[in-house]
Amino acid sequence: MASLIPLSDQEVFAVFRKKLKTLSFHWANMADAFEDETEQTVSLNEYLDEVEDQELEADLVLGGDEGKECTYGKGYMKRQAIFSCITCTPDGNAGVCTACSLSCHDGHEIIELWTKRKFKCDCGNSKFGEFFCKLLVSKDIENEENSYNHNFKGKYCTCGRPYPDPDAEEQVEMIQCCICEDWFHEEHLGLTNEVKIPRDEDGEPLYEDLICHICSPICSFLHLYPQTIFASDNPQNPTTPSKQKSIETTPSSSGPSTNPELTKNMILGEKSGTCVLGVDLLSNELTSDKSQSQSQSQPMFLTKNWREALCGCEKCLGFYEKKKISYLVDKEDSIAEYERMAKEKRDEKMQQQEGAEMNFLSNLGHVEKMEILSGIADMKDEIRSFLQSFDASKPITSDDIHKVFDNLKKRRRMD
Repeated sequence: MASLIPLSDQEVFAVFRKKLKTLSFHWANMADAFEDETEQTVSLNEYLDEVEDQELEADLVLGGDEGKECTYGKGYMKRQAIFSCITCTPDGNAGVCTACSLSCHDGHEIIELWTKRKFKCDCGNSKFGEFFCKLLVSKDIENEENSYNHNFKGKYCTCGRPYPDPDAEEQVEMIQCCICEDWFHEEHLGLTNEVKIPRDEDGEPLYEDLICHICSPICSFLHLYPQTIFASDNPQNPTTPSKQKSIETTPSSSGPSTNPELTKNMILGEKSGTCVLGVDLLSNELTSDKSQSQSQSQPMFLTKNWREALCGCEKCLGFYEKKKISYLVDKEDSIAEYERMAKEKRDEKMQQQEGAEMNFLSNLGHVEKMEILSGIADMKDEIRSFLQSFDASKPITSDDIHKVFDNLKKRRRMD
């Protein structure tokens, strides 16, 4: 130990983060994962990639919520992760927040609903009978502004099938409507032969939001906007809305309205008192049942940042309010913004963790720091020795992992 050059706190911290966290944490979890599945195998790189992807996906869905406190006190949140407890409310008429799903409904049959807008946690209210919330006892009898659909019963799409579907040979990915927030199978979207879901050559979506065929009549006013808000199925010609784009040509019939009077001199600029459409949507009742055409009953696929193009004049805002779609002009309502804020919270949390670890190391003496580095070096050597006996593509079993840790224990006893 005397021959080692003393390291600064920053240097010890760097080694601690790079080696201990990436080796000890993942390998320990790997052993736990295989405890009851001795026949299953997985390559190291596959496992590490899967862990990272799952952690990121969970953070994006939960919006950075660590599940430590009930969100009821925050009121009707613009968007949050919601769960349905079939054990407590089999009728599917209630939803609970992340914290309550973990603390109050542990061991129950829980359905993850991803996110819902303007929802207040129901846990422990009148819908749960004599069951009380463990995190926050005092709550209203009912949250009257909450909205529920058949998702809360574990059913999705117009077909009303569960997900995962136990009767399906293959689980097909579903798409969520940004209006009703239900999930749909592609074949149940009512697409005509002429309409295709915008995807690139790899099958990845070229759109940001879907408005299903059921909700499209409510949003038929979108056809008054230029085709830049509609996603194209041609990856060579992406259509991204611009805040400062003058419309000089008549939109195609497959997208917006072909009425030149509606698009002449239209400018999609910053929100102001001037209507960018030049049309009183309330007076024209463009979304009435009588005015619907076949094209307006088709699903809509909207491109990135399409909401920024929506008019924010007083009359249009009144129209959105009447149709109960005011959330469309609220940036924080979108899934894209929700995930962006979640990633920001994740980054902040990781920085805080690094700071806490740095403080921990700063309070250690030189001997303790060297002992940590020595332990990390032992683990690194043992894992390297183990991996050298395998091909890079060869799978690793639970027995292999336990053997590594057994060897580490023997080495500690010898020391």
